[in-house]
Formats: sequence, C-alpha cells, structure tokens
Amino acid sequence: MAIARVAEDVEAGVVGAGGGGGGVGGEVTELLLRRCGKEEDADPKIRDEAEASECGSEGRLQADDGGSLRMVLVSTAVAVCGSFEFGTCVGYSAPTQSGIIDEVGLSISEFAIFGSILTIGAMIGAVTSGRLADFLGRKMTMRISATICMFGWLSIHLAKSAIMLCFGRILLGFSTGVLSYVVPVFIAEIAPKNLRGGLATSNQLLICSGSSATYIIGALVAWRNLVLVGLVPCVLLLGGLFFIPESPRWLANVGREKEFHASLQKLRGEDADISEEAIEIKEYIESLRSFPKARLEDLFLSKNIYAVIVGVGLMVFQQLGGINGVGFYASYIFSSAGFSGKLGTILIGIIQIPITLFGAILMDRSGRRVLLMVSASGTFLGCFLTGISFYLKAQGLFPEWVPTLALSGILVYIGAYSIGMGPVPWVVMSEIFSINMKAIGGSLVTLVSWLGSFAISYSFSFLMDWSSAGTFFMFSAASLVTILFVAKLVPETKGRTLEQIQDSLNSSR
Repeated sequence: MAIARVAEDVEAGVVGAGGGGGGVGGEVTELLLRRCGKEEDADPKIRDEAEASECGSEGRLQADDGGSLRMVLVSTAVAVCGSFEFGTCVGYSAPTQSGIIDEVGLSISEFAIFGSILTIGAMIGAVTSGRLADFLGRKMTMRISATICMFGWLSIHLAKSAIMLCFGRILLGFSTGVLSYVVPVFIAEIAPKNLRGGLATSNQLLICSGSSATYIIGALVAWRNLVLVGLVPCVLLLGGLFFIPESPRWLANVGREKEFHASLQKLRGEDADISEEAIEIKEYIESLRSFPKARLEDLFLSKNIYAVIVGVGLMVFQQLGGINGVGFYASYIFSSAGFSGKLGTILIGIIQIPITLFGAILMDRSGRRVLLMVSASGTFLGCFLTGISFYLKAQGLFPEWVPTLALSGILVYIGAYSIGMGPVPWVVMSEIFSINMKAIGGSLVTLVSWLGSFAISYSFSFLMDWSSAGTFFMFSAASLVTILFVAKLVPETKGRTLEQIQDSLNSSR
C-alpha cells in the first residue's frame, strides 16, 4: 500500500512538507523544531534525524566562532534555495493562466490538469524522498532534485502543447516533493541546537518568498520568461552544493567515519571540541534502530484513533477551505470579478511573507487552537465576501462594489490562512502521534493532504464554471465546520510534553 511504502521510506517521520504546501505558503510549515526537554516536536522525520545533535548538547553552542557560524549560515543559505524553488513551483500557475491559455490554446480542463498535476508529481517525490536522501545523501538528493527541476522549467519554457506543459509540471512536482523533505532535514542536521529554530524558520520564509516573487514578477513578464525565476534558484543550489559539507548525521548513519568527523568539525569550527557531540550522534543512531516498526493497522487501535481523527481531520478541512484553488487560480478569480488579475496577484505576494512571519511568532504565544479558530474565522469571512461579490455580479447588483469585495475577500482569506490554517495543522500533526506511531501516522496525514490538494486544485475551475458564488460559499461553510471541529476535538499542545499530550488525548477518548 502507498501509505505503508511512505512510512517505510521515512522510518521515523513524515515525508515532505505536506501537500497543503501546494497552497499559498501553506502547507509546508513543519519548521518549529522541538526544544530539548520540552518535547515540542516538528516534522517527525526531521525531529528524529536532528535529535542526535540536538538533545545531548543541553544548549551548548558549538558554532561560537565566526568561521564555524559562517559555514552553518552559508550551508543553510544554499539549502533554502531549494525552499525558494518550492515556492516558485507552487506560485507559477496563478499569474500565468491567461497567457498560457491564449498562447498554447488550452481549454479550461487542460489548464486544470496543468495546475493540479504538480501535486501528483509531489506525491511521487514525497514517497521517494526518504529513500533517496538516506541512500544518496542529503546533498546529492538536492542536486538531483535541482537538475530535474531545471528540466521541468525548460520543458515549460519550450512547450507548444498541453503534453509538454504537463510533463514539465509533473517534473517540478516531483522535485517539490523531494525538496520539501530534504531541505528542512539537512538544515536540522547541520545546525547547532540554539540556532536550529531560527534557521528552520528560514525554510518556510523562503517558500513564501518564492511564491510571492512568482506572483509579483509573473504579473509583469510573459509566462515563458517567468521560467527564469524558477531556474535561478536551481543554478544557485547546484553551484552552492559544491562548497558546503554533507550532513554529519547522514555520514555517521552510513558509516563514513572520517568524513563524518571532518564535516562536523567544519560546521562547528576548527578549534571546537566535537568529541562529545560525535559520541552522542552515534549513540542516538543505535537507539533509533531499537524502536519497533509500527503497522498501518495499529493506527486504528483505540489508543491511536483519536490522534488519527485530529490529524486527518485538520488536513481535510485545510483543503476543503479551498486554498489550492485560490492559490493556483488567483489571477482567474480576480479577472472573473472584474479586478486586475495582475494587480491582485501582486498584492497577494506582498502580504504573504509578513503575515507568515507574524504567525510563526504567535505559534508558541497564543497557542495552536486559538490560531486555528481565528484563522478559520478569517477564511470564512474571506470566502463569504468573495462569494457575495460573485453573487452580486451574477444578479447585476452594485457592479461598482464587485471588484472591491472580491479583492478584499481574497486578501482576507490569504492573510487568515497564512497565519493559522496553513502552518498549524502540520505542527499539531507532528505533536499528537506517539513516538512509535509518528512515521505511519504522519505518512497517512501527508498522503491525505496531497490527495486533497489534487482534488481541490483540479476541480476548482469546474466549480467556478458551475457557480462562482456557490464555490466560495461552500468554502466558507467548510471553514465554519472547521471552527467547530477545532473547538470540539483538537487539543491544545502548546507548552506540553509529548507525554502530557498523549495523556490529554487518551483522557478525551
């Protein structure tokens, strides 16, 4: 089964940054790595991969001299070129819809396939990412992904038919699925404990930056030229990988002792004492191998089913809110409402980054439940305003208000989603499964998210043809149900250890 294969690939965590990332900076936000002793986990795979160098250090800073810190920062800067690439792939279809349809002669259904097939490629990439990264190494996996991505962009640039466009798009999706996993894993494995949270945040910020850059530049240049925005980070990633060390955690795991010590020394500084950290890494590798492998059917035992309901439920409602429809077809939505598609996508690009950053700051201050309910309330309002605008347009009422309502609704929706419903479900998902169920549980949740992403992005244009107002009213209704779901079923995980979270889940059954 697909789920079992994904779980086997990741062994101790979730594949990828999630299908929800196909939206506007969403879903890929599994970047709040746990602090030692607080047991607040990030992506399960990332947590397990990083824990060796994270948790025995007890806050010890081993990158305290300028040279070593510089290498950590340079390595992170190179890796997040892959995050920026992720964002450009996600954001490409929104500003290019009218140009591609007019020049290549695509039908609405063909463009729907072009927009949504990215998620199919991403699912394939997510399934293979764990094994690729473990077998080939983190650097080689990023190198292969960047190369495939370049072929994808070139295929789109040279395309004269729907087949070439979709071929390029599925290559981009595959690379996106792989990069969404390997980039945060690499960052987690090279960073000192006290720098890891901030460096991990750069992953999500660069995803948003790539998406925003594509929205803004795509409104100003032709769709074929926009390909250059995606090619540049690929070139930077390929070149930069020659100048940074491989993950010491991976080198230790495959038994390359000499290279392991050299890489760790380069990252921590020539004068740093790495002996204790090196021992801790190797000891933790041995301890991970002692965990029994979970089975798919174990998810449906009474002690695990509540976590499954919460994790899968959040991903389902994340997608039913319509983020991938709005993200992939933003220009079409604006133009359908009588507003400039180019200006609308530029405005989306402008608001995305600061709001995502603000949400990351609030994550551990306001709590998960509050952010989710505030965010779902905002997405309800945004979709409702957009639905009203299309209803007024269909009825021929207040035509001067239609573009303003549509713009306001979409911007409210994007802002609300970016602050909560985008990142928080991934954080909650990483916290609610017990340690031995994180791999299989996270794999199921990730697969549900990618499938939902495909379903919404593919069906969106057909729903808009059926009823533009009805489409957004359905999304707003889903947001209302999301509020009830969170209020009744989703536990607050802020500031709790894994044991406390598990006790809370078990007492709620």
